[in-house]
Amino acid sequence: MRYEPGDSVLHALDPRSKLAVQVAFAVAAFAHTTPRGLGALTALALGVLAAARLSPVAVVSDLRVVLPFLVLAPLVEGARLGAPWFDVAAARFPALAAYRVFLVLLVSAAYVHTTRTRQSRAAVQWLVPGRVGQLLGMGVALVFRFVPVLLDDVRRSRAAMRARLGSERPLRDRMRLVATSGLNRAFARADALAVALQARCFAYNPTLPPLSYGRGDWVVTVASLALVVVALAV
Repeated sequence: MRYEPGDSVLHALDPRSKLAVQVAFAVAAFAHTTPRGLGALTALALGVLAAARLSPVAVVSDLRVVLPFLVLAPLVEGARLGAPWFDVAAARFPALAAYRVFLVLLVSAAYVHTTRTRQSRAAVQWLVPGRVGQLLGMGVALVFRFVPVLLDDVRRSRAAMRARLGSERPLRDRMRLVATSGLNRAFARADALAVALQARCFAYNPTLPPLSYGRGDWVVTVASLALVVVALAV
């Protein structure tokens, strides 16, 4: 998932108000990890995706690397070596917790899809002043820009392996080839990034885009605060 220009409701909001939505949603999800609570949060998460004009199917496709781990946790927790072989009661809370994480990822995907990297860095440095905020902002900017490139490199490596009939190899060999290729490309990207930063006289305090709160941002922020209060009070 990466930023895509658009004219959706979330695209027009200030990144700070969108961060408030993420924090409030995460607090509510962790405070009410119950079927009823997660059902309400599911509707809210789908509403956030609709406001970002983002397809849930596209988000799930982008999260396909994470989904097996979320599914595996309740299966491992409920598995038994003897009859009845699977304990539904033991797997219930891990399943709810995994679904909770999935919902939080959906809302985070809407943020990434609608927020420029420079805006995210400006928001982080506004929230955390000083050199610490500058370091955090720089880290956020590098992650948002670097991770999609690395994922593209891995996809290209897999496509190249399939084109050379690498899919006929055993699974262990395929994993080794993709991992080795991915790490080599990652180190090469890191070296190129370091050279590029030095060539551009990298500084901790670049000129960042101005941030401004509009009427919609205040509405979203108040709604986020209300969600936190209700989640903690109920």
